[in-house]
Amino acid sequence: MAKESVKARERKRAKAVSKYAEKRKALKAAGDYKALDKLPKNASPVRLHNRCKLTGRPRGYMRKFGISRVTFRDLASAGKIPGMTKASW
Repeated sequence: MAKESVKARERKRAKAVSKYAEKRKALKAAGDYKALDKLPKNASPVRLHNRCKLTGRPRGYMRKFGISRVTFRDLASAGKIPGMTKASW
């Protein structure tokens, strides 16, 4: 489980990216790189990192579900993900 401060930092970055998205797009289209450089560094979408929504784990992230592979396996085994069953043959 990731520290709460790390998860909070990631949420803060996501909020900054969405706040400045239109402004970044306009500045890039105009080619105004001086003004683009003055925007906060955390407003850049490159600084975002996919993390599990439940545990905050940064690795083994499954985009389709928004959770890590470990959490996915636990939820699937418990029958909490519709349509997922453990394979047996």
